[in-house]
Amino acid sequence: MAKRGPKVAIFAGGFGTRLAEETSIRPKPMVEIGGKPILWHIMKIYAHYGLKDFVVIGGYKVEVIKDYFLNYRQRQCDFTVDLADGAIRFLSNGIEDWNVTVLDTGGETMTGGRLKRAREVIGNETFCLTYGDGVSNVPIDKLLDSHRQWGGWCTMTAVVQPGRYGALHFADDGVSIAGFREKGRNDGGLINGGFFVCEPEVFDLIDGDDTVWEEAPMERLIAADKLRSYRHEGYWQSMDSLRDRQVLEAQWAKNPPWKVWQ
Repeated sequence: MAKRGPKVAIFAGGFGTRLAEETSIRPKPMVEIGGKPILWHIMKIYAHYGLKDFVVIGGYKVEVIKDYFLNYRQRQCDFTVDLADGAIRFLSNGIEDWNVTVLDTGGETMTGGRLKRAREVIGNETFCLTYGDGVSNVPIDKLLDSHRQWGGWCTMTAVVQPGRYGALHFADDGVSIAGFREKGRNDGGLINGGFFVCEPEVFDLIDGDDTVWEEAPMERLIAADKLRSYRHEGYWQSMDSLRDRQVLEAQWAKNPPWKVWQ
C-alpha cells in the first residue's frame, strides 16, 4: 500500500470513569455520536487531510475496537453471500480507504507507556498523536507545516476551553511551552487539546508502562526546549461526561463544526 502521510496514533485505552453510563460496556472512544463512535469522527478529520494510516492504541475493552474494525466492511456495505461455499461479494464500495492497526497495550498501562508500546508499529518517523475522545476543526495540514518549520520534537495543539482543565504557561516568545498550571474558574487560558505532531525522539523520553504522557515526557521536552505549541482558536470539544456527549449529539444533529470532511 502506498504511503499516505504520517501515521496517526490515537490513545484509546482508558477507562472513561466519568462516562460510566456508556463505558461500562465499551471503551470511551467507541461511545457513539450520531450513530458512529467518536473514534470514527476523529479518524475522519485526519483522513480529510490525507492521513489514513492509523494506529489505535487500545487497552480497556480493546476487543470492542477490534470487533468494530474487523467487521467494518460487512457492516457498511451491501453484499451477496454464496451459502454453499461462503464466498462474499460486496456490492458497494463507498468504504473508507484506511489502514487501521489496533493494539492491545494492557489494561493498566498509562498513556506514555501505551505510546512506547506502539513504537515498533509507528516506526522511526514523524507521526501524529491525539486522544480518542476529542474532536476539533484544527487544520491538520497547517499543524504539520508549523511543526516542520520549527524542527522540534513535539508540537501540541493549544486550544481555548473554559472550565476544569489545567492551563499551559508560555515563555516570552508566546510559542515555547514553559510549564503547566492549574486553571482557575475564570481563567481563559489555553489548554492541551491533543492533536500532537511528534518525532520518534519522544519515545526515549518515556520510561515505561507507568509513565503518563502528559507528565515526565512533557517536562523533559520542556527542559530540552523541544516542545512548541500550535494555537487553535477554533472549535474543540472533548467528551468527558454524559453532558459532553449530549452537547456533541446536539451539534451533530445541526451543523457539527468538526465535520471538516463535508
